[in-house]
Amino acid sequence: MPHLIPSRSFGVFTHALRSEEPAERPAVRQAAAELQDLGYACVWLGGSSSVRHAAHVIEHTSRITVATGITNIWFDAAEDVARDRAALEAAHPGRFLLGLGASHAELARDYRRPYSAMVAYLDRLDAAGTPVPAEGRVLAALGPRMLTLSAERAAGAHPYLVNPDFVRQARDVMGPDALLAPEVTVVAEKDPTQARARAREWIEYYLVLPNYLANLRRLGFSDEDFEAGGSDRLIDSLVVWGDEETVARKIRAYHDAGADHVALQVLSTREEEFTPLVEWRLLAGLLGLT
Repeated sequence: MPHLIPSRSFGVFTHALRSEEPAERPAVRQAAAELQDLGYACVWLGGSSSVRHAAHVIEHTSRITVATGITNIWFDAAEDVARDRAALEAAHPGRFLLGLGASHAELARDYRRPYSAMVAYLDRLDAAGTPVPAEGRVLAALGPRMLTLSAERAAGAHPYLVNPDFVRQARDVMGPDALLAPEVTVVAEKDPTQARARAREWIEYYLVLPNYLANLRRLGFSDEDFEAGGSDRLIDSLVVWGDEETVARKIRAYHDAGADHVALQVLSTREEEFTPLVEWRLLAGLLGLT
């Protein structure tokens, strides 16, 4: 199955570029254009992003792939997603990848049986008047059943909050041909205290969500690792930080473990900035994209 994203490539995962605030739209366009020029292969729009969020970025770039990371199956009707995706594909062929996720019980009012719900959602995408082809969608998969589904009924998987050990296990489950595109979080900071503190600010939100905790337990972490914002062992496993050489090596470890594509989420230490352009530029240079 051909993939929209090249093998051993890098992308950016960001919530900022899905903004619909009129005052922020020029910054969205400028940042997206620069990411394309820097050599990133894909922009992943975080949060409950939709086809319309991707359309704005695609319309103001010329070649970079744009993906939702993720479209929430409880919030966006499959028929509407299929229709909007078909229109975007007609206008800009081969530029959009639909990332789908079942979210969490704590965040979705109608949440129930996520695996069965995802199967039913994929069925509706297949049956839509303008179907979404398997190669045009990926699933936010963590558990073995969802990973298998992502290989069988989608181009592959876009897992979140994972480490290279997970990638190795996921590759074994999915087989050699499915796209595996994990999100990887980066703090461009050498000082251990500062880097871990910033990482803990970010990870605290996820350490109360059972789906993530279950996956982390499968990876060998325990309740002790989830206390006080996360143990050093947990933080260092899930968040890339260190000097430039260390950061580049830890990011490439995901490719070495079996990932086709790595979606980099930067936790900036400059909170006043709309987007972490400084870090995106730095990482592009470290990874040899420019």
